[in-house]
Amino acid sequence: MTINRRCAFGMALLASVSFATGSVAQEKTLKEEVVGTWILASITSTKDGADIPQPDLQGVLTYTADGYFHFVSMRKDLPKIAANDRTKPTPEEAMAVAPGALAYTGSFTVDEKTKTIHPTVMMATFPNMVGTNQQRVVTAISADEMTFTNPRTATGAVLNIVWKKAPAVAAK
Repeated sequence: MTINRRCAFGMALLASVSFATGSVAQEKTLKEEVVGTWILASITSTKDGADIPQPDLQGVLTYTADGYFHFVSMRKDLPKIAANDRTKPTPEEAMAVAPGALAYTGSFTVDEKTKTIHPTVMMATFPNMVGTNQQRVVTAISADEMTFTNPRTATGAVLNIVWKKAPAVAAK
């Protein structure tokens, strides 16, 4: 056997062992990449080509490996309830809080070809969302940042949202 044949044989053997043991780096699927907790970094909104101002929001989005998601968003300037009882706001407090907070949860699937996340809402603070099938088109994703577009909101606006991966919580 010549040196070239030995070298080729050795490389083929190494490659087959690496493949069999899973040590060859494999690209993650989009579903694997989105799994985790994401913190809202920025949001922009347009409708009919015009920018729509957005309130100063904070938010969190979690996708789980078993196909569930949880979303919570709220204005940073929500007023405190004077009665210190969430079931007893004044009418003014209720009108300030209700449109400034949104939470919903459900299941999701991912279309790898179109890079689209398809959430199905099971529970929501805005009841009209329950049972709806949504779309989130992922335009960019890395280990620490994800950008997606919500192409069809109930108001007809298009949302472009940037998320940062939440750091792991240290064990106590």
